[in-house]
Amino acid sequence: MNIVIRPLQPGDAESLVRLRRQALVEEPFAFLSSPEDDRASSPGDVREQLAASPHQSAVLGALDGSEAIGMVGLNRDRPIKAAHRACIWGVFVKPEYRGQGIGSQLLQATLDFARGMDGVETVYLGVSEKTPDAKRLYEAAGFSVWGLEPDCMRYEGVSAREYHLSRTL
Repeated sequence: MNIVIRPLQPGDAESLVRLRRQALVEEPFAFLSSPEDDRASSPGDVREQLAASPHQSAVLGALDGSEAIGMVGLNRDRPIKAAHRACIWGVFVKPEYRGQGIGSQLLQATLDFARGMDGVETVYLGVSEKTPDAKRLYEAAGFSVWGLEPDCMRYEGVSAREYHLSRTL
């Protein structure tokens, strides 16, 4: 197995759409989006997103050959007063690839990418209480919890809180 981690390009859009769809279906408490309302369900829209300025956003992927098996999104905050911050979103590794350090490698590559964004000093994210493995991954990467949002999401009548974490670069 030869896993490559890199920023995804417009040509990776279809593979990313498949991976994201799998993530939304298999891990409903890990994402606020649902398959029914996901803005990243169209390869054309995803192609446009992947072609956006690397100074403002990126999606990094773990690829096995040409197939995306893991992903992490990163968006710099747009307001001038918050441009020193970037948000990590959409973290997912296919279940059959978990436990091999791919999530840690993806997260580290994302932090390295954020360091290369001029002026970005802080990275933040949210993680559901229903995904404790993800929370442990973030804490192992140096993120600290700074808040807990009650009733952040509801799925099939079950409410979940969301931890807010951040770290300086």
